[in-house]
Amino acid sequence: MTETRTKTSAPRVGAEHLGTDIVIFGAGGRAGRALVREARSRGHRVTAVVRDPDQHADLAGPDFAGPHLPGGPGVRLLAGDVTDPRAVAAAATGHAVAISAVYRPDIPAESLYVGAARALKDGLTRAGTGRLLVIGIATLAETAPGVRILDAPDFPEPARTFSLGHAAGLEALRSGTPGPDWVMVLPPMEIDYAACARSVLDEIEHPAHHRSVLNLAAPAVGRS
Repeated sequence: MTETRTKTSAPRVGAEHLGTDIVIFGAGGRAGRALVREARSRGHRVTAVVRDPDQHADLAGPDFAGPHLPGGPGVRLLAGDVTDPRAVAAAATGHAVAISAVYRPDIPAESLYVGAARALKDGLTRAGTGRLLVIGIATLAETAPGVRILDAPDFPEPARTFSLGHAAGLEALRSGTPGPDWVMVLPPMEIDYAACARSVLDEIEHPAHHRSVLNLAAPAVGRS
């Protein structure tokens, strides 16, 4: 069942403190770059984790610099593998929040998203990072209780396979050891990456969802 925007109470992370440390895995993609930009525009420090830093050197440049922060640069660019718990722990140590916005067309979706979910739970626990936001896919949203968009009979098969990979990743977050407090964010079908990033940063600064799915296409309920 897809949980939507039901608010619960929790301590704020970053709302009253300039420069919350956020590590973003998959920072080189469209969603990741929007997240880096939005986090920096709000004054948070970012570690941008990518597979090949040389291909994404602009993330550490002036276009993503944001407001000045004491104690170092606003964006630190780092090579890392989100499916390796040791690499996750190394990248995340010292960070309050992690975001996963990974996408790799060269490996099966289920292998990527299940492997990432398990490595993030393990690695972030080792690192002491207590909050995880995962960018999911709109097709996991429900059109009726227990019926997802991807379950429609006429849903294209290649897209279904990719969506089921995300679904398997969600189940990996839900199962096994608890790990950090996680939220899977489902963007609308017609995704606006900047708007999605704003919603993710809102959730970081004012946590309202815990071990659940946040469907950005659903009407807000008690959203602050």
